[in-house]
Amino acid sequence: MTGTFAGLVTGRVLVAGAGVTGRSVASALVAMGAEVTVTDGNAERLAELADTGATLVPGLVEPPEGTSLVVTSPGWKPTSPLLAAAVAAGIDVVGEVELAWWMSERLPDPPTWLVVTGTNGKTTTVGMLAEILRADGHNAIACGNVGLTVIDAIRAGHTVLAVELSSFQLHWQSSMRAHAAAVLNLAEDHLDWHGSMEEYAKAKGRAYTGAKVVVRNVADEWSTALAAEHGGTQVGFGLGVPRPGELGLVEDLLVDRAFVADPAAQAEELAELADLNVLGSHNVSNALAAAALARAHGVSPDAVRAGLRAFQPGAHRAVHLGEFNGVSYINDSKATNPHAAAGSLLSFESVVWIAGGLLKGATVDQLVETAVGRLRGVVLLGAEAEVFAASLARHAPDVPVRRVAPGDHEPMIAAVRAAGAMARSGDVVLLAPAAASMDMFRDYAHRGDAFAAAVAQVGEDDGATGVR
Repeated sequence: MTGTFAGLVTGRVLVAGAGVTGRSVASALVAMGAEVTVTDGNAERLAELADTGATLVPGLVEPPEGTSLVVTSPGWKPTSPLLAAAVAAGIDVVGEVELAWWMSERLPDPPTWLVVTGTNGKTTTVGMLAEILRADGHNAIACGNVGLTVIDAIRAGHTVLAVELSSFQLHWQSSMRAHAAAVLNLAEDHLDWHGSMEEYAKAKGRAYTGAKVVVRNVADEWSTALAAEHGGTQVGFGLGVPRPGELGLVEDLLVDRAFVADPAAQAEELAELADLNVLGSHNVSNALAAAALARAHGVSPDAVRAGLRAFQPGAHRAVHLGEFNGVSYINDSKATNPHAAAGSLLSFESVVWIAGGLLKGATVDQLVETAVGRLRGVVLLGAEAEVFAASLARHAPDVPVRRVAPGDHEPMIAAVRAAGAMARSGDVVLLAPAAASMDMFRDYAHRGDAFAAAVAQVGEDDGATGVR
């Protein structure tokens, strides 16, 4: 593969960031023959890239003399001193996805890009999509914002890419033209990075640019509006009975009226709800989006069903931990914003909700108003618990609220105990924080692990069995 890309990027290239993306980019650029420098504010992390062959320089705030290109890791804001200095000097700044597209286009038989973005559901959707593609016999892989970079997927020779892209990644690219792309939904998130909802939406909408098939969520105003700005074949998905050109539900069947010979006269059955190993209507919507993207690539209905049956949800995504005293415990720590939490809350009839963390500029009033009829009680923890409490006081004054004190030695155990005390038999205790985790935990996975451990501990203390 190295010979294919030799000379694609030459001269002096600066890589900003030494994480997973930085390693992938640096290794690829060195293989192309570029003179590569990597910088990062974390010298220890930077040192881990010593084996890439790049020059490592901590803490740069200006590009080195003679730099012809800067490739940034997605989390770096455009206002970062280094990137701002590069732009001021007339140096192009791109992201890993842009570089990956350049590499893809250089191949004699480029891989097919099927792109997924949105505020919530991206990882689940690309996971389903990759399983469906493999069930149809394709050399497919989920990549992008899911651990494996797009560059590494291309260098590994995969022929179909189920690409999850964040708004950060989309901001730093301009050339990508996917075969098919979906914007699953849009809600307030990362406003501290983008500055406004309009700029956030603009970044997400770049997924549609030049796509041959534009897949929109018919129930999401932003998705529909962004899709309308682009050409290509327009395909909708939603939880209702589909119209021609859409995928949807007919009773318990997932059906296709877009990729069929006569959409006006017939629908093709793809799967049953019982084929899905995920909880919640929002995940049914994700399955329909994955099916639409797969069908855009010519995948058979049988492969859609087989792939959906094979898919297992990732950790901390609406995972049922167990039940004791008649109460079920669900870990959806990945619900890191209000829109994601709404999907979880609306999946259950009676919930004791564990919430709180860092809202990153988002508001929770609409979430509370939507969920109030399902709330048995609420347990709050984290830095912005007062924001949640104030919203609950305004919109759900009759719902009991408990707050975990910052000084509690084991705050998650305290939260689980408080939630269990409010729950009745048949209820669900749901960790769906609606906020980021970094005020108390390393990340959402650490928070979810703490919740699972707390549920197990409380269950054991109460003499319950069968709780993970």
